[in-house]
Amino acid sequence: MAKIAILERKCTGCGVCAGSCPFGAIDMKDGKPELNAACKVCGVCVKACPEKAILKLETKTSSVDKSKWHDILVFAEVSGGRLHPVSLELIGKGLELAKNVNYQVKAVLVGHGVSAFAEELRHYGVSEVAVYDDPELSYFRADAYAACVEDYIKYAKPSVVLVGATSLGRSLAPRLSTRFHTGLTADCTRLELRENTDLVQIRPAFGGNIMAQIITTNTRPQFATVRYKVMNAPARNGEASGAVVARKLPKAVADCKASCVSVTPIPPKKSISDAEVLVVGGRGLQKEADLEMIKELAHLLGGDWATTRPLVEKGWNTNDRQIGLSGRTVRPRLIITCGVSGAIQFTACMNGSDHIIAINTDKDAPIFDVAHVAIVGDLYEIVPALIKQLKEARA
Repeated sequence: MAKIAILERKCTGCGVCAGSCPFGAIDMKDGKPELNAACKVCGVCVKACPEKAILKLETKTSSVDKSKWHDILVFAEVSGGRLHPVSLELIGKGLELAKNVNYQVKAVLVGHGVSAFAEELRHYGVSEVAVYDDPELSYFRADAYAACVEDYIKYAKPSVVLVGATSLGRSLAPRLSTRFHTGLTADCTRLELRENTDLVQIRPAFGGNIMAQIITTNTRPQFATVRYKVMNAPARNGEASGAVVARKLPKAVADCKASCVSVTPIPPKKSISDAEVLVVGGRGLQKEADLEMIKELAHLLGGDWATTRPLVEKGWNTNDRQIGLSGRTVRPRLIITCGVSGAIQFTACMNGSDHIIAINTDKDAPIFDVAHVAIVGDLYEIVPALIKQLKEARA
């Protein structure tokens, strides 16, 4: 593990290093440079120092005292004036993991006008909700949000930190893990917590050909991001529990140089992640026009339609209707796959569906390993027959 060292006997306090650091990670105190948590060990200061008083050292990582780190922290994301549903899913998973090691689950809220959401979170079993509520946080600035969550992590010392794999979360989580010089596993599909408090972070790897188990054994906290619709949200309790703690804004927020020039809201868009019924077309479709029968079946079932990655790569569909690691994760009540082979990068993002019906000519297709109902046959015979029966039933 690399680190930056400053040789005081050579340092003249010229401040060139502080001015050259792209991350603002060097503070000048009493005429001497000091590193703060924003250091990324990039080495720019090493090259900039005229006195050669800064070195980049490779050091062996020593094991952390795990007993000083406890509990599970969930970053509860508020965006667009609402609590993102993935936050509740992470709380549900946190509560499940916490039982194994007698941990508590805490949440942290960052933003402006987010205190009301803290009261709502108290109905989901968290022991504490830390709130950073200030006009300075009225829009997302990665460094400002990271400074707040970093401040609470230093105070609470959680063993595990869970963040939603949203656009905001994917920007925030790497900054946090870097500040604590620890690992981050992105887009986890499963999480397990061992008795020694090591978090087993499971996700597809090598193009989805294997399921990798990743463990952070020497450092804390353990950071992981999880996609929306992968975990189960807990039931809402009628009675609120846990404490709401208002936290002071860290000084680092005021030092953030980014500012908001203008905001252009993106019009609300229907997502396949929210669909209760999905019909999915795969590589078994012979031509783009055949997507029409997939859409028709979905319409008759009162649901939505999607495809796999090969059809997106052919230009038949867009990424927002793709299921898979490079698309969306879904968890509908019913999903019907048509001509989908069932590669792991696809099944990992839909195998939590309540009912899975798979249609494929290959009886050994991997999709049948996760399907509740397997139909071995030609989709060009089966799908039109389903459409015909549904139309007759309606008539």
